[in-house]
Amino acid sequence: MLEGLQMFVEGFIGFMRPKIIFDVLWATQLGIIVGMLPGLTATMGVALMTTLTFKMEASNAVLILVCMYVGAIYGGSRSAILLNIPGTPANAATAVDGYPLAKQGRAGRAIGIATTGSFIGSVIGMLMLAFFTPIIGNFALKIHSPEFTWLAIFGIVICGNLTAPKDPLKGWIAGFAGLFVAMIGMEGMHAHIRFAFGTVALSGGIALLPAMVGAFGFAEIITIMKHPKYEVVKTKIERVIPKFSDIKRYFKTIVRSGVVGTFIGAIPGVGEDIAAWVSYDMAKRSSKEGDKFGTGVVEGLIAAETGNNACVAGAMIPVLSLAIPGSAPAAVLLAAMFIHGIRPGPLIMLEFPEFVFQVVAMVLLASTAMLILGLSMVRTLVKVLLVPREKLMPIVFILCVVGAFAIQQRIFDVGVMVVFGVIGYYMREMDYPVAPLVLGIILGKILDDNLRRALTLSDGSIIPFFTRPICTVLAIITLLTIFSRMKWFQKLTGSVRSGIKAVFKGK
Repeated sequence: MLEGLQMFVEGFIGFMRPKIIFDVLWATQLGIIVGMLPGLTATMGVALMTTLTFKMEASNAVLILVCMYVGAIYGGSRSAILLNIPGTPANAATAVDGYPLAKQGRAGRAIGIATTGSFIGSVIGMLMLAFFTPIIGNFALKIHSPEFTWLAIFGIVICGNLTAPKDPLKGWIAGFAGLFVAMIGMEGMHAHIRFAFGTVALSGGIALLPAMVGAFGFAEIITIMKHPKYEVVKTKIERVIPKFSDIKRYFKTIVRSGVVGTFIGAIPGVGEDIAAWVSYDMAKRSSKEGDKFGTGVVEGLIAAETGNNACVAGAMIPVLSLAIPGSAPAAVLLAAMFIHGIRPGPLIMLEFPEFVFQVVAMVLLASTAMLILGLSMVRTLVKVLLVPREKLMPIVFILCVVGAFAIQQRIFDVGVMVVFGVIGYYMREMDYPVAPLVLGIILGKILDDNLRRALTLSDGSIIPFFTRPICTVLAIITLLTIFSRMKWFQKLTGSVRSGIKAVFKGK
């Protein structure tokens, strides 16, 4: 523990340079702007920023991306409060009580409460990130190729299950389609070219970054053109810095939402929107004003914002310890780490132990910048919402093209970006989630390498995939996750629960 604290202090002091502090401020500010503009999501912001940090030193690049991530998740609260349009999906719960507060003329108070809750949530998540990542990382050293195979499958299943709540089959289809995309090109063991269809450009595979920028960035450009214009709530921005009495009154709700948000973030594929809704629901159930939620209750607003920002640090726990993202922006962050030569996963505590605590310091710096900028530049940033989105889209398109081309300087990658943008657009039109597709591309190599390595070590036998203890647990959890969304299984479990209740009641 003391060694970890020492590495954290060293990492924090290492970032205390004027240039790095300037990078923290502008990246967090840009993240807030990206988050507050409807249509520019945190995932797209991190993806585009990844292309611009390609030539930077690894730690500085990841710091900028973490600042973008934290700033964007918080920034979405501005448009949720003033427009009733969540800037990112993570802020949907924020709009429920934030917008009524703005309509009542308390927009400044709502923004101040949201900012403070976001900061405290990030700090709670940061503390849990520092505590749990080394523990999970040490446990993960017991995980070998068969377990990694199941982890990759589980990541796809849980992500598809939670990002497509109406029809999880669509989420699973998207995830396994991503796994197929990852199989294109030359495989690692025997250099055999797969699914290239005689095309030289495809023999190198589909690069992650162009596909990701297209699916999240270019698809947003196409989608945003269909949306109607929005109107900002015309309200005076009064006192922004919240009263200490407000924080003290809802301190229990803040801590609970921070812990819940972090744990939900640590579940692969869940994301900040689920964390916000669960935190909001728990606050509503336990509050004395639960029946008034949705009419402008401060407790509901602070619960949602604390939960979604705590989820940011929580989502980094599986990224660092297992190389499995906890959310869509975390998936992009994971890809950026690989691009910069950092290998998250079970070996990170052996290969890059100092990097884990550098990430903790990054979250603290980003959260502090978010608090300062969030409370000091309210009136200025509100004016950004008046900029028509139609004028921003050409800029975003240029960033998509430059980002896709910059990595390998291939026009083919620009084509990949466009193709995946069109695919992402039609997936959204048909209610197929895009996040599992990108997650499948990321996990595809992990699944491919570990599946074939495990089969090689077992002489082609699949028995170890089911007999090793951790494999057995992961297999059962994966199957239960699939069965839990099937009607016959839901009826069966309902009957079992009814039978158990009847036994305990003595009937």
